[in-house]
Amino acid sequence: MNRDERRALTCIVCPNGCRIMVEKQAEGLKITGNQCKRGIGFAEAEITHPTRTLTTTVRTIFPQAPVLPVRTRGEIPKEKIREVMAFLNTVTIREPLGIGAVAAENVLGLGKDIIVTSDALNSGV
Repeated sequence: MNRDERRALTCIVCPNGCRIMVEKQAEGLKITGNQCKRGIGFAEAEITHPTRTLTTTVRTIFPQAPVLPVRTRGEIPKEKIREVMAFLNTVTIREPLGIGAVAAENVLGLGKDIIVTSDALNSGV
């Protein structure tokens, strides 16, 4: 976001879904439209360092579940999503893992693990 630029965001930290306007000014960010203080933190983070929780699937060797749903344990920088996805395309699960098990540790050195979000390999599905 460049100086004197405006950006509209929809806040996702509470059910209100406020439409927040962020203006970058010489003295800093001007944030309006939030109904609670959490909206300010959301807007600041989204403008200065956006992060996301990534949910996807990885391959397995098991015919009953050829892919297994996974997600990041915590948020990763938005700009790293493509790199993490490229890495996860190389991962193949070779042992039965259940919900919460680590499928990949410290992915790309980001300090976040990729964890399993299904018991499909343990339930006989």
